[in-house]
This record gives sequence, C-alpha cells and structure tokens, in this order.
Amino acid sequence: MNPLTLALAVILLWDGYFFCNYIISLFRNYRIREWRPRVSIVIPAYNEGERILRAIQSALAQDYPDFEVIVVDDGSDDDTFQVASSIRNPRLRVYRKEHGGKAKALNFGLSKASGDVIVTTDADSCLEPDAIKELVRRFYSDEILAVGGQVRVSGSSFLERAQDAEHLRIAMFRRAKELDDLSLAPGPIAAFRNETLKKIGGFVEDIVEDYATTKALKEIGRVVYAPKAKAWVEMPKSLRILWRQRRRWFLGDLNNLGGGFTKDWTFLLLGDFIAFLDVIIPPLLIISGLWELFLLWWVFETITMAVPTIVEGGRLSNALLFPLLLWFWAVFYLVLHAYGYLLKTVR
Repeated sequence: MNPLTLALAVILLWDGYFFCNYIISLFRNYRIREWRPRVSIVIPAYNEGERILRAIQSALAQDYPDFEVIVVDDGSDDDTFQVASSIRNPRLRVYRKEHGGKAKALNFGLSKASGDVIVTTDADSCLEPDAIKELVRRFYSDEILAVGGQVRVSGSSFLERAQDAEHLRIAMFRRAKELDDLSLAPGPIAAFRNETLKKIGGFVEDIVEDYATTKALKEIGRVVYAPKAKAWVEMPKSLRILWRQRRRWFLGDLNNLGGGFTKDWTFLLLGDFIAFLDVIIPPLLIISGLWELFLLWWVFETITMAVPTIVEGGRLSNALLFPLLLWFWAVFYLVLHAYGYLLKTVR
C-alpha cells in the first residue's frame, strides 16, 4: 500500500471510530432521573462589567422551579460589582471579595450557597433556558457526583467559528466515549453535589480548577455528561489571546493528567500523532496529484462534522469548511503541545 494511502487510512479510521460511536450513542437513551433539588448557580467574575449582565440574566431565566444565583465579584477593578448589584431579583445575591483567583471565588460562593446542587458558569457565558434542568436530570444515582454540559462558542469571526467547530467536535467525542465517564466538567457549565464538594475541601485551587476538581471527584465517585445542557461562551478573538488561553489550559492539563479516556498520556500522544498526519497528509496528497484521495479526505471530514452540527445545533457552513478548520487546529495544537512538552522537560 502507498505510504500516503496508509497514512490517510489511519486518519479515517481514527476519526471514523469516534464518529461511529457518536452515531451509535444517538440511538441509545442515556439515564436520567426526574427530581428537583434546590440549585445554587455560582458565577465568579473578575473585571467583567461589560459581560456580567448577560450571564446573570441567562441564569435568572432558567426554566427550573427552585434556584438561586450567587455572583462573586473577585476584587474587580471595573464596575462589575455595581452592574451586578443593579439587578433587582429575589433569587440574586451579589458579593464582593478581595482578588484571589477563580477557585477562591467559587469556594466563597460555595460557602454562601443553600442549594443541594451547585452549578458553575462564567461571567462571559450565557446558559440556555433548560440548562439547569438538563444538568440536574443526569444525577440519576447517588454515585454521580458531578455533571458537565456542552460548551458552545458565540461570535462570527474566523477564530470564533473555528472554536465553535472545535467545541462541537469535543461534544461529539464526549457523547461517543464519555457519556457516563466524563473527564472534564467544564467551568462554563457544570453541576456538583454540594456535600461532596465540601467533602473534598471545595473547588481545587489550580490554574485549571475545573479539570482538577473533576479529577478529585472521580476518585470517590462518577462524573457524567449532559449533552442537552448548553452554555454559549465568548472566546478569544485574536490569535495572541487564544494562544495564552490554550497555553494555560494545556500546561494545567499536563500537571493533572489522569481521570478519563481523553486525559491520559496514551490518548494525548496518539492524538498528537494523528494531528501530525492531519497537517502533512492533505498537502502531500495535492502535491502528489492524488486528488481522488484528497477529495475522499475532504468529504469524509465534512460528513463527520455535518451530522453532529445538525444534531447538536450549529452552523452548517462550519461543517462545509471543517477540513480547513481541522488543518488549522492540527497545526495550532502541534505547536502548542511541542511548546508544553519542551517547557515541562526544561523544568
């Protein structure tokens, strides 16, 4: 077999494996429980005066009978506290504390919460109206300690559309392989049992507090995925800010590896190998004049993105352009991971 053909087959088998598992998952009813515990929605905020209003409004608009919203201003230098305090609603409480970082702000909110379930979201995020209901339904047994939802990206610039496609791909992977064993309950939309959080000492203070907290909880129970619980977030609009954000995430991940299928060295290094193939194989197919194989790659990747786009809700144009977005992300993450590995080795 031609080496290029073999390499392309590896790519298609890798992506096809997750795609097939995703399709299978759509025909399986995941477990839920209809119950209505009291919920505390905690929103940490630092210098979010321009965005905090939308986050609070989306939290207060939840289609759920019994909840409160707690905003913790983490010592902002702007008008975050004033904007948040301007909203008059009996469900809302706003606090201000000295700046100490996101995990400390979350733990301050936890200390003020009366809910049996603690839901976290970010000041730059908007929860869909049924987000809390869908999160709560996934606590189908006492061993479920936390539930993570689906993160989507708002905005229409190239980078924002690329990030939404990325998060939709992540949602596909999670539905395919992590529906009942989630490796990360994401900060913008996650739910936790109050008593269990307090048992582990609250949210773990780490640069990736959501991952570190998820990992700590999985040592004593289970964390699952709620695909219908969605939050729309604002993401970096420039490559420089995107690099800084993903560098922080990746370096934090390297310090906390473990706790799930997508969070161990085997998956990480294998994913890097596939990303390397994603970078070099399409251009080599063009250079070699193997247009039929290049077209096969393009159509296959488009189809594997079009289906979750239709099912989960997204821009179909993103699916049509996904092979280009995939190539961009493969280059970006290869560079980022090489930087992270080198930095970890030097340290």
